[in-house]
Amino acid sequence: MTRIVTSPKLQDAYTDALPGSRALFERARRLFPDAVTHDTRRMQPFPLYVDRADGALKWDVDGRRYVDFWMGHGALLFGHNPAHVRDAVREQMMKGTHYGACHAGEVEWGEWVCRLVPSAERVRFTASGTEATHMALRLARAFTGKRHVVKFAGHFHGWHEGVEIGVHPPYDAEPEAGQLAEVVALVSVLPPNDIAAVRERLAKGDVAAVILEPTGGHFGAVPAPASFVAALREETRRAGVLLVFDEVVTGFRVAPGGAQEKLGVTPDLTTLAKILAGGLPGGAVVGREDVLAYLATKPDPEQNRRSKISHHGTFNANPLSAAAGVAMLAAVADGQAIRFADAQAAKLRHAMTEVLAREKVAWRIYGESSDWKIFFGADTPPRDGADQSVREVDWRRLDARHAAQSRALRQALILNGVDFNGSRALVGTCHTDEIVAETVAAFEGAVRAMKDEGLAAP
Repeated sequence: MTRIVTSPKLQDAYTDALPGSRALFERARRLFPDAVTHDTRRMQPFPLYVDRADGALKWDVDGRRYVDFWMGHGALLFGHNPAHVRDAVREQMMKGTHYGACHAGEVEWGEWVCRLVPSAERVRFTASGTEATHMALRLARAFTGKRHVVKFAGHFHGWHEGVEIGVHPPYDAEPEAGQLAEVVALVSVLPPNDIAAVRERLAKGDVAAVILEPTGGHFGAVPAPASFVAALREETRRAGVLLVFDEVVTGFRVAPGGAQEKLGVTPDLTTLAKILAGGLPGGAVVGREDVLAYLATKPDPEQNRRSKISHHGTFNANPLSAAAGVAMLAAVADGQAIRFADAQAAKLRHAMTEVLAREKVAWRIYGESSDWKIFFGADTPPRDGADQSVREVDWRRLDARHAAQSRALRQALILNGVDFNGSRALVGTCHTDEIVAETVAAFEGAVRAMKDEGLAAP
């Protein structure tokens, strides 16, 4: 049953409702920087601590129940503990968790990847998405003999050296604390969706790769038009530059073969994670055979020194991750689950926009796949449920952070039995029509609480 809360003092209500989470936070403060183990799990005055999850639901340490829209940071498409993945992992666990050796599971996992992803001529598994993008850029530099990389403002490619720049306002290319300025200087940050800027930068002839999230930064928070992605493919091909799709989020979510299948654009390299490993840790670089050949051993030791990338990783293609990955990819291959999740997300976007129209709140709910995002900077309230367009909005406004509203909305939704990350949400097959209705009712209560708080003015 949805708990409708409209207290004008959201933070006080949140604190009072979650004593167990508050107690764990106090313990965590003595252990972890910021008291968390992932930057996006920070929350004021303290984060939610979860005890268990199943399907679309999770329960916190105080026993409170929530509809979950984190979906494992995007790693879950069937919700928490889907039987086919759980059973595959349990069966593998009884046979061993780490062989320190090659195994049949990694071969089957790799075969599924090559079967589904258009660019996948060869595969190399990693332990995370950050490791995958790191490997992809190193491959591009080795293959082309060039040093520079182009990325786009607002696009996130992990936290390794050089690419964790230009992600958030003011989108500059200055090194973060601890980053090497010499490495950051080899990365150009261009405005998103600006093919003229790309053409001008590639003309200098020193670029090894262009990397992007093919649906737009932060899974389409600033959508990338299909025409731009197609033009980018032509410009990189003409310039002899490798095109890298970061499909860590979009892979196996927007289509069985990822955004490249949906867009009909095949990159030279693709990075994968999240759904790839069925909710367990795992990533991969896939792409052209001649490029991934730089990971292969050469017969001549001197040639190895010059043209072999050394790549280790204790948990690469871990048997548990492989078992989960095989179960997951086999289940998404026909596209039916993806289409259902997309349809449920569309229902949510429409119904939530109707709430905003009724309440005369100038926000927008938008998205194009199994997700919904919220834009707090709209100039006018939506007219009806179909009024979701944000394409006319300047990309800087669309990608701007609204910390106070984001935090308050998340608190209000938690108090009403729903959890998401404050600005965007992932939808799975577990979000049934009943769950959709519960979410919309909770959203209406949260919006009213925000209006009482003075954070949702029309």
